[in-house]
Amino acid sequence: MNTEKRRMSTKTLVLGAVLTAMVVLLQMMGSFIHFGQFSISLVLIPIVIGAGTCGVGVAAWLGLMFGIVVLASGDAAAFLTVDVLGTVVTVLAKGILCGLLSGLAYKLLENVNRYLAVAVAAVVCPVVNTGVFLLGCLIFFMDTIAGWGQAAGFADVGAYMILGLVGANFLFELGTNIVLSPVVVRLLNIRKKA
Repeated sequence: MNTEKRRMSTKTLVLGAVLTAMVVLLQMMGSFIHFGQFSISLVLIPIVIGAGTCGVGVAAWLGLMFGIVVLASGDAAAFLTVDVLGTVVTVLAKGILCGLLSGLAYKLLENVNRYLAVAVAAVVCPVVNTGVFLLGCLIFFMDTIAGWGQAAGFADVGAYMILGLVGANFLFELGTNIVLSPVVVRLLNIRKKA
């Protein structure tokens, strides 16, 4: 039994390491693909895969790595010039929380239906990522975003935030997550033993 637990831990550690490498690689590659002002977050897929195969802790770790790479890659440069602390808090919080909450959603539904659990986690991840980003914008960057919205021709800052900042990006992230995450988790076919 102890050997079995250790072997499962080794599998989780190895898969977690592979998924961490994927997060770094996909975020670096994704920083070149833009919808609107910001790059798409392809890294949400390995975060959901981590939630469905390795658990809540690994999913939160992958979210943290996502946040660190966003800060290191320059994707948050426009916000860093406005408020460094607000940017760091927003970026790290959205990464950690999208991993943590998608992992918790998966864990909550895993015993009901594993594929439903992955699908729900695949929805939770981009919703939390985008939601925390918007919350960070409201708390730390509202004056700047209002200026960006006016410069882009939006009379309403809320419309600019939804349509200009996150609209197409969110829909792309949600769609790719819903389609790809359950397929990859099914292909990995890693079952947790109760």
